[in-house]
Amino acid sequence: MSFHDVRFSPAISFGSSGGVERRTEVIELVNGFEERNSPWARSRRRYDAGLGVRSFDDLAAVLAFFEARHGRLFAFRWKDWLDHKSTPPSVDVTPGDALLDGVGTSRQLVRRYIDNGGSYIRPITKPVPGTVRIAVDGVELNEGADFAVDTETGIVTLINDPGLAEVTAGFEFDVPVRFDTDVIEANLATFEAGEIPSIPIIEVRD
Repeated sequence: MSFHDVRFSPAISFGSSGGVERRTEVIELVNGFEERNSPWARSRRRYDAGLGVRSFDDLAAVLAFFEARHGRLFAFRWKDWLDHKSTPPSVDVTPGDALLDGVGTSRQLVRRYIDNGGSYIRPITKPVPGTVRIAVDGVELNEGADFAVDTETGIVTLINDPGLAEVTAGFEFDVPVRFDTDVIEANLATFEAGEIPSIPIIEVRD
């Protein structure tokens, strides 16, 4: 995909609104029962950056960022403050947070959502550089000497094959997104009076 490896202003995204989107097809049968199916294997995130714009300078920064991305053309990084690391927001990352997917020396970073009723494994493709911590059977490794991380794909390459040992990771990550509009309209008079412009953002598939 067309992707610029730059992050939207975290200070502005902190004040944004948004959340998780799923697509479920519900068919009501003649007997009153339902059949439910989802054509999506993965969820998708949507945000509105407009709520995070609090000043003319913020608005000017968003417009400049929008222009540099050519509207919807180029995707970019977005920090989702409610879900941006391998632990809850208030908990520090550790190398034992999450099992990695894969075998041998090539492993994929994933975020696991699990409870007693079900689970969802989300591939993480945009880890934040310098935040990934890896452990093999609880022993932390050194980045560079023992492993490398591709921050464009979320793939971890181990120098040595761990065999059947448990490989875990802790990390921070961004969401790959794009603007969901080619037009940003802003009236300075109404903005000063408290009207917030809508700036829709949508997650993109890697």
